[in-house]
Amino acid sequence: MTGTCVYDVIIAGAGPAGMTAAVYTARANMSTLLVENSQPGGQMTKTEAIENYPGYRHILGPDLSREMLEHSVKFGTEVLNGNVEEIKDDFPYKTVLVDGYPYQAKSVIIGTGAKHRSLNIPGEKELSGFGVSYCAVCDGAFFEDLEVVVVGGGDAAVEEAVFLTRFASKVTVIHRRDELRAQRILQNRAFAHEKIEFIWNHTVEEILGDGMVSGVRIKHTITGEESDYPCVGVFIYIGMDPLTSCVNRLGITNENGYVLVDENMKTSIDGIFSAGDVNEKMLRQIVTATGDGSIAAMSAQHYVDYLEEKLQTEQEVKEHDNASY
Repeated sequence: MTGTCVYDVIIAGAGPAGMTAAVYTARANMSTLLVENSQPGGQMTKTEAIENYPGYRHILGPDLSREMLEHSVKFGTEVLNGNVEEIKDDFPYKTVLVDGYPYQAKSVIIGTGAKHRSLNIPGEKELSGFGVSYCAVCDGAFFEDLEVVVVGGGDAAVEEAVFLTRFASKVTVIHRRDELRAQRILQNRAFAHEKIEFIWNHTVEEILGDGMVSGVRIKHTITGEESDYPCVGVFIYIGMDPLTSCVNRLGITNENGYVLVDENMKTSIDGIFSAGDVNEKMLRQIVTATGDGSIAAMSAQHYVDYLEEKLQTEQEVKEHDNASY
């Protein structure tokens, strides 16, 4: 379906939220276009092993991504590779600009996700999934009785450092300042924990290892002195950035760029829904993204039913008025 076709729903982003939404909309016989500008799966494709998604005691991230995509395609989802540049609210339809080409739909589900900020240092990309992680909940269990470091000083870094003590024998928090930015209650919890240590006024300059992480090279922010610190895991928590440039003009995001939705994944604009990590929410996991996707799909279905009935009624009124005239 291309050209002048108006889809029932266009889903921007093929992460777990978007692919789940596609399964539900396609099964409901809604014409569905799923748009992704890279490999379907989002952050799952960068996860070496997943052990906390129900039904799979152990599965590789790329494998789960592939199964989700195949599941959605099975029911008729059309997949388009391209970059969603902008989403417009052109009542009665929505316009989704993909690489300069406009596609129209009765509803849109935003599932563009968010990306972890990276340190952009040597070894980080090469060892991602081999000791470098951005998710303690996802990967913490792989570091049973091992020593790891956490990079960062905000709420997420401190919370995840405490979480990692369930598995690691030692957790060292490396922070570029001489004090944490996290909430005081979180700081107190970390300071009191016997497994957690701190290295202040240091930045991580390089992640060391040949195939697997073996340590980090750190630099003192005042003296400039460098040294190597041994560890087998590096958890990076310096923030996340939602991928919401395509909806900047719609006014549906908060000051941090995350999309605001209600419990039905509805944004403030009728017919535009959002699901997954792109939303303002407490927990960003595969299982929560899939839950969001299913809810967004059902909400989109109800909206399309309402819109079709509304347009049909308006058409009948128009025909009646013309006939009377």
